[in-house]
Amino acid sequence: MAYAAAAQIVVVAMVAAMLLSAPYAANAAITCEQVNPVFGSCVKNMRAGVPLSTACCTGLKSLASSLTTIDDNRSTCSCFKTFVAKDNGVKLGRVLGLPRMCGISGRSTLSVILPSC
Repeated sequence: MAYAAAAQIVVVAMVAAMLLSAPYAANAAITCEQVNPVFGSCVKNMRAGVPLSTACCTGLKSLASSLTTIDDNRSTCSCFKTFVAKDNGVKLGRVLGLPRMCGISGRSTLSVILPSC
């Protein structure tokens, strides 16, 4: 009888922990819906080497500051690869240089993960 009561307490505690952590897990990683518009705003530069728009650099800086977890980095990398693969006119060298051209530090997570994707 004591064993059954202890097992019920453990189950209730596990369910409560899952319910309490659910809102945080739902926001854990950055999505492609967040990443793609950032790279989309830079697409003119990526294709032709035209001057960077303010929207491009602002978006990249915001994205860089949002990368706080390993899951964020992995999601951003995955979205980046998909974005570049879909757009055949994009020159990879220009894309990899975008953080630097926008003044994002070489130690920034974004500057580090893009070349390693």
